[in-house]
Amino acid sequence: MDLAATHCLALPRASLLALRAALIRDTGGSFATFLQEAGYAGGEAVFAAFRSWLDARDEDVDTLDMEMFQARAAEFFRVAGWGSITIAPVGDVVAMVDSTDWGEADPLSALPYPSCHYTTGMFADFFGRTAAAPLAVLEVECRSSGSAQCRFLVGATEVMGHLYERMAAGEHYEAAAQALT
Repeated sequence: MDLAATHCLALPRASLLALRAALIRDTGGSFATFLQEAGYAGGEAVFAAFRSWLDARDEDVDTLDMEMFQARAAEFFRVAGWGSITIAPVGDVVAMVDSTDWGEADPLSALPYPSCHYTTGMFADFFGRTAAAPLAVLEVECRSSGSAQCRFLVGATEVMGHLYERMAAGEHYEAAAQALT
């Protein structure tokens, strides 16, 4: 993978975790916004790296069907060092991205809430580049907060807004996502 050609660089996992810890320590609750914005800003370059990676395999992201896109995206993120992912639909309007070894997560941090905020921004831009509308991402389970996996929900911005409202009212994310289909 030619990182320089796609304006990417290899960043040690320890650096990303140290950055998050410093932001939590020094900014309190606003740290999530900083990481999400940084992730979103990098999504374009990550997608360019994905496109280049596919080109080297004589594949084109624009011609992949959904199943093949999901498989290739999973392979790309694993090869790029982020970790393994599976992608599955939840009804017709939300996708679930799961990982038991996601690179941004730190099970030793014992944070009280899901904390892969860089990833939520990056995924919103990355997956949004293949969708007809802007996408939003919400992490609902995280290894940094004691879950066995990181789970991200991906959907249209409006749909995710409704999902978040239902969750804020106390509904479990799976029931809320199913109700939106």
